[in-house]
Amino acid sequence: MTTTAPASPSRPSAPSRPSDASDASAAAAAVLRGLALDEDLKWRIPADPLLGPLARRVARRFVAGETLADACERAAAVLAAGHRANVEYMGESCRDPRRATAETEVFTEAADRLPPGCSISLDLSHIGLAVDPDLAFANASRIARATADTGREMVVSAEGSDRTDAVLALHERLTATYDHVGITLQARLHRTRDDLPRVLARPGRVRLVKGAFAEPESVALPRESPELQARYLESAAAIADSGHLCSFATHDRDLLHRLGERLGGQGRPDAFWEFETLLGLGTDRLAEMARLGHPTREYVVFGTEWWLYVCNRLAEDPQRLLRAVADAAS
Repeated sequence: MTTTAPASPSRPSAPSRPSDASDASAAAAAVLRGLALDEDLKWRIPADPLLGPLARRVARRFVAGETLADACERAAAVLAAGHRANVEYMGESCRDPRRATAETEVFTEAADRLPPGCSISLDLSHIGLAVDPDLAFANASRIARATADTGREMVVSAEGSDRTDAVLALHERLTATYDHVGITLQARLHRTRDDLPRVLARPGRVRLVKGAFAEPESVALPRESPELQARYLESAAAIADSGHLCSFATHDRDLLHRLGERLGGQGRPDAFWEFETLLGLGTDRLAEMARLGHPTREYVVFGTEWWLYVCNRLAEDPQRLLRAVADAAS
């Protein structure tokens, strides 16, 4: 007698791998941004005898080094490659007034020692904004004088949205006296649409970034939002149409090419714009835009307070975690 084999039981469908990967990336990014907000870790991790050396291997990809001499050397290499350089001494959220004033000396020394063609960027909270706005203004004015005397641009960096009002107010005070002090705006922040016209009425370069800080959705678009590219293009178009001195800071190849086409496809000697990428990221994109004739700049950071910066760089693209693991194990 012939028997029929029982039907195989149905198997549960496999989970959606793309969704799992996307959820894992978003979770990893959230954790990294949380770590970047932990000010205590910026001291503990570098000093830890086990974690410190591993973290430094990861940081080498994004950070020129811990000293001004390291920054000068890396900036010279950037200039030799045909790009401009933007140098920042890291150290946000300084809450000691004496230390904030002492740190100001590093910026004024950098104004003297960096090669020509280098601008200087800074977080205002590094030089006193987290203590007192008047202290920050006094210290920022010293740096503005030093950069003016050496023919450099000075660019105020973006900070978390809780400090944006204070940063923009201090920038307005500086530009009442100095016309070479620029400001950084974050396309992610909903308020940037309203801030941009006010900033375009001031002198100094406007630097547009997507924004890497952990922010609630009531304040900013999620970093992973598909709307972010359109939001960046909207702000970039307003800046480009104004003819204001500007930097478009992004590693997004599609954004770079769309902006390049809007600006005429090829650079020109009197270009009021430049394209900027961060050290260790987007070097190929920067070279590509330079070949098209556009002015280009690489952002070079240095200092001992690199932990928070590195966390933010990894959070921007959690795929960089894989490279970080390889760097740490190398």
